[in-house]
Amino acid sequence: MTMLCFQCEQVTSGKGCATVGVCGKTASTAKLQDEIVQVVKEVGFYNNELRKSDRNDADGDQSTLAFLLATMTNVNFDDERLTEILRYAKEIAARLKGGKTFSAEQSLDEDITSLRELLLYGLKGMAAYAHHALLLGKESDEIYAFFAKALTALAVGRASSDELIGLCMECGMVNLKAMELLDAAHTERFGHPTPTPVSVTPKKGKAILVSGHDLLDLEELLKQSEGKGINVYTHGEMLPAHGYPGLKKYAHLVGNYGGAWQDQHEEFTAFPGPILMTTNCIQNPKDYENRIFTTGCVAWPGVRHIANRKSGEMKNFGPVIEAALAAPGFTEDAKVGSLPPGGCILVGFGRNAVMSVAGKVIDAVKSGKIKHFFLIGGCDGAKSGRNYYTELAEKVPKDCVILTLACGKYRFNKLDFGDIDGIPRLLDIGQCNDAYSAIQIAVALAQAFGTDVNGLPLSMILSWYEQKAVAILLTLLALGVKNIKLGPSLPVFVSPTVLGLLVDKFQIGPISTPDADLRDCI
Repeated sequence: MTMLCFQCEQVTSGKGCATVGVCGKTASTAKLQDEIVQVVKEVGFYNNELRKSDRNDADGDQSTLAFLLATMTNVNFDDERLTEILRYAKEIAARLKGGKTFSAEQSLDEDITSLRELLLYGLKGMAAYAHHALLLGKESDEIYAFFAKALTALAVGRASSDELIGLCMECGMVNLKAMELLDAAHTERFGHPTPTPVSVTPKKGKAILVSGHDLLDLEELLKQSEGKGINVYTHGEMLPAHGYPGLKKYAHLVGNYGGAWQDQHEEFTAFPGPILMTTNCIQNPKDYENRIFTTGCVAWPGVRHIANRKSGEMKNFGPVIEAALAAPGFTEDAKVGSLPPGGCILVGFGRNAVMSVAGKVIDAVKSGKIKHFFLIGGCDGAKSGRNYYTELAEKVPKDCVILTLACGKYRFNKLDFGDIDGIPRLLDIGQCNDAYSAIQIAVALAQAFGTDVNGLPLSMILSWYEQKAVAILLTLLALGVKNIKLGPSLPVFVSPTVLGLLVDKFQIGPISTPDADLRDCI
């Protein structure tokens, strides 16, 4: 069986994975995911027809998010679970269909295909954020309506290049709404992040490692493990959890272990306790499959899965806790290394924290103490060339401030950047969805200086890997942000003509070398 998948940055031979995914996805898994996407397009069409009569289907709306999320990179590798998702998607499509039908006309034009893929991957990324918000009780009919509208365009297949470009830009703006919704869900439940040092040095004792993005899963695990003599560590994109008052109040949330997702095999093999994967990115757990658990959207064949929570109840993380008590844990405190300074990473610089010292930041810019801001962030990955971001951060002049977010930060977040008049030169804004916070910080600074975001002494140098990064990129472009540098390589699903359009309108371009890009930015 063959496949063709090119939705992530690490595709084989720069064209697409044809027999097995670089991520480990088999051809059978790819086929099931493609079938799910096709049925989701039909669900979107029928839902859109329903909305024309001022009606909607809550199950169809909400399930669309979960269906798309299951097809994202490094989320669900379990054919059995994907088959069940496909069955349920078909059930919803049949229920919504009624007597309605539609005919599809899929153009083979390279540029039309490119724009369709760009829109689809933007929808997948946005689905992840909207789904997280939904789990925390936040949803938006505006977001659901756009999913129905955009999926209809993909299902019917008659949209022109101009119409698809318009839908991509609209996707960017609606994704901003989705990130805003998730931001509200996080801050209302857990409080606004505050600057917090996070230990990266393991402590003696039983241990659980939590990876992914789902803060609600982490909170429920902390509640259930409290008082049991177990230390809880974050991993990957869960690191920013330490900045939230409602999470860091748990004394047994003791630190962060490891780095970005692509190093998990070595790190998880060495971790002396169970691992909980709450979202992507999961890799083949062949050497620790008896110690890893999945939950929510994540699945791997043969790995124990924590069932979804029932209405009004928490998930049951008892099996994870039992596994921690049975495991050896860390037998002694680890030694504090030379980096990061003091053995701690500083997190928690969301928009509230940054804007609380906005006056000091603005004065530092006006006095010339801060010359430039760099947003260096996005997804990390295993593909060669990502050491560019480490070298770039190291070479940023000492009168400049670096903003970062998502797991790309692990390329440099243990380095000592010092400060400028008490303002840390490295400000960790949070998870990838906290791009919303970064945008709000940029907008507030632009207003303070009487300009727009493009007029700020700000350069955005981003790394991408999967579909959430596509959604965020569409948001930035929809907001009119220009001169973004993207790497380590450009998406293979973007045709030369479409890339030319983006370059002409937004001056987006690939990274080159750290020295050349710094000269270009400053």
